Amino acid sequence: MSIQAMIFDLDGTLVQTEKLKAISYARAVLDLCSTEVAESDVIEAFKDVVGLPRKRVAESLVKQFKLEDRAREHMIEFGVKTPWQAFIQLRLRHYEAMLADHEFILNNQWPHNVEVLEQGREYGCKTGLATMSRCAQATRVLEILELKKAFGFIATRDDVEMGKPDPEIYLLSSQVLGIDPSHCLVLEDSPSGVKAALAAGMHCIAVTTPFTRDSIPNLDLLESRWIVHEPDQVLKVVHDKMAEQGS
Repeated sequence: MSIQAMIFDLDGTLVQTEKLKAISYARAVLDLCSTEVAESDVIEAFKDVVGLPRKRVAESLVKQFKLEDRAREHMIEFGVKTPWQAFIQLRLRHYEAMLADHEFILNNQWPHNVEVLEQGREYGCKTGLATMSRCAQATRVLEILELKKAFGFIATRDDVEMGKPDPEIYLLSSQVLGIDPSHCLVLEDSPSGVKAALAAGMHCIAVTTPFTRDSIPNLDLLESRWIVHEPDQVLKVVHDKMAEQGS
């Protein structure tokens, strides 16, 4: 059973945008919070929801930091109907400002995983991207990294009804690439992404980040040999997976 396609997550996998997202959520919390809260406290809370759809992330942080009343005050300003949506709009202001810094994006790509992308093409695999970022944001990051043309198909949050951990985005990717899920290898960094890939019936290698180093092993869904904590081991683990599957 050979690997014929490699599908990559974006945020936290090819680029450290999870760090940007964590900071943007933290700053939005600080915009609204009426009590003393440290940015580091919000970033720690974000680790528990990293990789989940933004609605669930926002609702969790609004509840944990008791932001509903202050967020409600911004609903008319943003033309939204719920406090969590207003919170998201505040957070996006910060995130968009950071995404405008091209140098920051370039300096925060994960070269070890980008190298896997290049290796995948050398293996003759089709390549896809499956990200929970919106299309405009994903496109901007990929253009800065000069990776937009590296994928046979790019799926974003705008293309699916259900976010990760639902497998919809991975099943869509395999369908468009024309490769059965059982012949696809996914590179992920988050618990929800790993769950989505496995639920789609795909092989998965998890490359952890400072946000997911503890949570990925705690899932107990992947053998330890398919969980990579050290960047210099990624290519070897991918090679082992490809060899095991007869690629």
